[in-house]
Amino acid sequence: MALNTLFDNASSVMTVVSFITFSGILWWAYVHHQEADFATAAQLPFADDEEKHHG
Repeated sequence: MALNTLFDNASSVMTVVSFITFSGILWWAYVHHQEADFATAAQLPFADDEEKHHG
């Protein structure tokens, strides 16, 4: 009986921890970074092409 209670409590705790982790990832992706950072990262695949044309 005590084992069932332990697993029920652990399940509840893990649900809360998972939600907090998910919320943190959303905050990091949408609030923490500036749009300029994403624009720079979006241009990285094309940076190699520019080097080939100039070399």
